[in-house]
Amino acid sequence: MRPINLLLSTSVASLALMSMPALAQDSANDTSANSTGETIIVTARRVNERLQDVPASVSVLTAADLAKTGAEKAQDFVSLTPGVTIVTGTAEAGDTQINIRGINGARDAESSVALVVDGILKTNTAQLNQQQGTLQQVEILKGPQGALYGRNAAAGAIVIQTLKPDDYFKGGARASYGENNTWSATAYVAGPITSNIGAVLSGYYAKTDGFFKNILTNNSHTIDDKEDWSVDGRILVGRDTATQLDIKARYGEFHGASLPFNAAFHLPGFAAVNPAFNEDVNKHPFNFYNNIRATNDQSSFDVSAKIDHDFGDIKLVAWALYSDIKQDLVADGTSADFARYTNAVDPAVASSVASCFSSTAALTGFPVNQPGFIGSTPIPFIFDPANGSTFGPYSPTTCDGTQYQVRNQKDVSGEIRLMSDNGSPLQWQVGGYFLHIDRKVGVSLGADNGNGVIKQLYNAPDSDNPTSLLLADKFKTDVYAAFGSLEWKPADQLRAGLALRYDVEKRKSSSLVPDATDPFTGGPINPGQAFGPLTPQSATFKQLQPKVTVNWEPTPDINLYANWGIGFKSGGFNNQGSAALIDQNFNAFINADVTIRDQYDKEWSSAWEAGVKAQFLDNRLTFDLAGYYTRVHDMQFFEFFVGSFGLLRVVSNIDLVEIKGAELNVTAKVLPTWKFYGSLNVTDSKIKKNSSRTYTVGNKSPYTADYTINLGTEINAPLNDTLNVLVRADYRVTGPTWFSTVQDQTRPTLFSGLLPISALGLPAAVGDANYSTAKRDAFGVLNLRAGIQSDRFSIAVFADNMLNRKYLAEVIPAIEFGGSFISPGARRVVGVEAGFNF
Repeated sequence: MRPINLLLSTSVASLALMSMPALAQDSANDTSANSTGETIIVTARRVNERLQDVPASVSVLTAADLAKTGAEKAQDFVSLTPGVTIVTGTAEAGDTQINIRGINGARDAESSVALVVDGILKTNTAQLNQQQGTLQQVEILKGPQGALYGRNAAAGAIVIQTLKPDDYFKGGARASYGENNTWSATAYVAGPITSNIGAVLSGYYAKTDGFFKNILTNNSHTIDDKEDWSVDGRILVGRDTATQLDIKARYGEFHGASLPFNAAFHLPGFAAVNPAFNEDVNKHPFNFYNNIRATNDQSSFDVSAKIDHDFGDIKLVAWALYSDIKQDLVADGTSADFARYTNAVDPAVASSVASCFSSTAALTGFPVNQPGFIGSTPIPFIFDPANGSTFGPYSPTTCDGTQYQVRNQKDVSGEIRLMSDNGSPLQWQVGGYFLHIDRKVGVSLGADNGNGVIKQLYNAPDSDNPTSLLLADKFKTDVYAAFGSLEWKPADQLRAGLALRYDVEKRKSSSLVPDATDPFTGGPINPGQAFGPLTPQSATFKQLQPKVTVNWEPTPDINLYANWGIGFKSGGFNNQGSAALIDQNFNAFINADVTIRDQYDKEWSSAWEAGVKAQFLDNRLTFDLAGYYTRVHDMQFFEFFVGSFGLLRVVSNIDLVEIKGAELNVTAKVLPTWKFYGSLNVTDSKIKKNSSRTYTVGNKSPYTADYTINLGTEINAPLNDTLNVLVRADYRVTGPTWFSTVQDQTRPTLFSGLLPISALGLPAAVGDANYSTAKRDAFGVLNLRAGIQSDRFSIAVFADNMLNRKYLAEVIPAIEFGGSFISPGARRVVGVEAGFNF
């Protein structure tokens, strides 16, 4: 609480400045004027208005900011924005969770942050970190935005505007090259086709060998390598007329590695034998040696049409979107330490068992990460201390099996909206929204015969990749919503607004798992089948989302504001059989006290915010101070389980989380060509009730950094009449972060159940895990850029993560496994960039 109190105390001095002459705001991120002093217009509330006048916290990156920072995707925007963090690409390219002020988007559930591109709401979380064409402006809205922007905006929204064609033909290109064979290029052309039809065509390409190598396969670059490209097209009909038709299409592909994870154990009872059994995740030395080439392939297509018609005092806006994203993942499994593939009841898979034993014998003594070791047999060392093994996940042997995951989604959505445009003190909007989603999700675990992975969800026992566990379902969702808003301005200095939206989400799920058995155990291929057939499920989730705003502007350059709103994210279904699997393997075996259901509840939140925006000293000093308080009900949270069955990903609910915090942004222009900027966000969160894990009450909200700090400076000065020199430094500090509801606590693990019946005969408590070492430490990343530019060309050198700070991108504790799966963050990349335009 001390940082929050200090930040709030600072506001007293800030408010005293309000008697000083006011001026237009100028900031790197939260700004209403860019570096040339021009007023920035935003669409944060679906109307054009000065950023200074918006009664909410909004961070903005203009076209100039984007060019100066090299920002292209959400992960770049987030690093420049206080109070916002991101986890993206650690499992696969479409796997992105954005956390705004303590509200996180749970993996495998819906996002908590809406993505709106040129007025159209994107509907798939896989689109959150995609490149979206030639960017002109990015707005990051904080707090619930569902009343204005629709579903999945409980934490906020990212609103993007891309290039529109105008009366002149123009184009440009930019390319960069950096360490680790890292390439990036963008290009666009735009201009008129006829007198009232214009077009934009843009392309994007990026590739890298990555930072890490596979030591099993001759140090091959197959751990975090990737190649990503996309093409965007836009046709605008009726430019500068009362009726405009905006047609857009995008196609992109991603091909790269997946799951660049190691494991860190948290078993203090074993630490006397080897300290690595109780490892601090922040001190882990990363080594990769998986025998399966981990891959991730994604194709993405969407097409949209939007019509704007001006009736005079009323405007009509209507749009429709079709999206189709296919993605799959291939990787090593995690089952070796549970002897999943050391015996079988079906002779058809005897070759898989033989492969496990022979690959272990061939790799005896291979240097896997401590405390792991490969003995002469794949039997877990607790059952064969003399010859057994401790592999860890993703081992070089075939004993951990394989995994194949599919996440495909097609959706169709549309919206129609009427809005007033008559300049009266009372303005209004009203409209409706529809969405249909077809989604297929599957996780297939199979035996590894040394012949690779067959990319289908079920493979027969006599195949080269026999399936041993299958969780697969198809989901259908229909969303209906009606919304409206009123904005009243009784005086020039005072405004009040009310927005309402009512959402109805109808969801259905049905299993795709065939009636088959696990050839290794003889049980059903989906544990849920042991309790009867997997039957279709359905549920309806409803929520009214109000938003109230009020602001008073005693001068055009001081804005005191407050707002309150309800955020909403629909409930849904885990893969059928998940609840039965958890009960059978953890609650019945080790009394884990964890509750998972095949259906998880909707999440809703009540959020308050109050703040002040002001600008002083003739554009030389600006600040934005805000405080917020949020209560999140049934917060959706991603849980990861590992055991003899393989692995399982599910969504649970945290009954109640309380979040409070404060945020300060300051910019000072010491010279016309030199400015400093900084921001601080402090968030204090607490779990108040959690029926999924009752013992976690009092812990912090997962995936929420205690604080973020952004510091930077920029020099943009003329060298002569045609050339400018640009030097920019951005330093971002992300505070300590817990990634699970289980924090400084000791919990039983599968080893607690196995040790008493093992050859070691140790007490169960020796196998308990303590997760105090699973918190990510605070870390800072420094990015530098320097170059020269003219109206036609630019050239620059850059250093991303200049100090080569070694930090963690994500920590995924698997509580009943006794450890965490950890993924490293990006290391240093130094390179050069050149661009031109015409």
